[in-house]
Amino acid sequence: MISLREVPATWRRLDTTVRRSERWQRLDPVVRDLPFGLLLLAMSLVPALHRHGTALGAVAERPFDALGAVAAVLESLSLALRRRWPVLCLVLVSLGFAVDQLGGYHLVAGTALPIAVLSAGAHLDRHRRVAAVAFTAAYVPLALALHRYGTEPAEEFLTFYLVLILVWGVGAWLRATRAAEADRRLRVAEESRTAERARIASELHDVVTHHVTAMIVQAEAARYLTAAPDRLDRALSSVTDTGRRAVNDLRHLLDLLDPGHGAGEREPSAGRIPVLVEQARRAGQSVDFSEEGVPAESTGSAELVAYRVVQEALTNALKYAHGSRTSVSVRHGGREITVEVGTDGTGKRAEVPPGSGRGLAGLRERVGVLGGEFRAEPDPGGGFVVRARIPSGSAS
Repeated sequence: MISLREVPATWRRLDTTVRRSERWQRLDPVVRDLPFGLLLLAMSLVPALHRHGTALGAVAERPFDALGAVAAVLESLSLALRRRWPVLCLVLVSLGFAVDQLGGYHLVAGTALPIAVLSAGAHLDRHRRVAAVAFTAAYVPLALALHRYGTEPAEEFLTFYLVLILVWGVGAWLRATRAAEADRRLRVAEESRTAERARIASELHDVVTHHVTAMIVQAEAARYLTAAPDRLDRALSSVTDTGRRAVNDLRHLLDLLDPGHGAGEREPSAGRIPVLVEQARRAGQSVDFSEEGVPAESTGSAELVAYRVVQEALTNALKYAHGSRTSVSVRHGGREITVEVGTDGTGKRAEVPPGSGRGLAGLRERVGVLGGEFRAEPDPGGGFVVRARIPSGSAS
């Protein structure tokens, strides 16, 4: 059992191991594959292991000599190329294997042939069929020569060939699995980027549309106040304040997209809804606001969604029912936030660009993600009402 005093040292050792593994993975594949080839070569040079390797056919055994050393080098060290240049690796290993078997050395390095075949099946991207046919064409004369100089039946050579075909198939399966995993990761990354772009578009819509709509309505109203300087000054001050809030909200959104750029302020919450109400009043909208309950200390995304619901509903009220009486009701329950924004339908449409329909659709999606309910529908009295029930997840 590890004591508490040993925990920091254990973590340091683990961190060191992870760093070494990462450095090893960053090395060139040739460098990473070379140690195994060197190990295979060293085993082939051990006298006690001579004539204990792969034996295809029944060629008379031959003492290890310079030609045997050449065969061992070709078979073993060529494995360093198995991932970078799989075809070249297979050609060199096959040449070494032919020298090994025809010379009767039967080296341990002969096991490199199935490894080279496996690597070719797994890492060769182009001309795979040509490589398979060429390998088969090269194997046939080798099998015939070994059969001529030995006494083994032809079935042995066919069995060995079928084993190599199976090994190639395993390599091809590994390649297909790797490709499928790469495609899956690419698809997940693309879906994540698409979702993030949609989220950013929704945030920009909520921030820009609300503030710009309020500024347009306030500026339009200011045109009729030239005879009342005090009221004109207040109207222009409201436009200025709205512009500042728009800049601050946009800066906050950019800080969320680039956290390292600045600390930024926290996300809008249900506690800032009175600011939205006051802004709508300054734009000429008669708004009654009521709030029940106390916001929980931490409600996650629920506060932001509640804020966006009120923001979008007030924006639409300014656009399509400017001057009508509007009511905003927010109730903080034990496990949910309930929002209702309604207009009486007596106002007029403001001179603002038509909406895209993205706002209400985005709100319905946001509320739905949290498991809540969202409705936006005409009121029987001729107005329009937006209702949302947003689970907050806090205990009562």
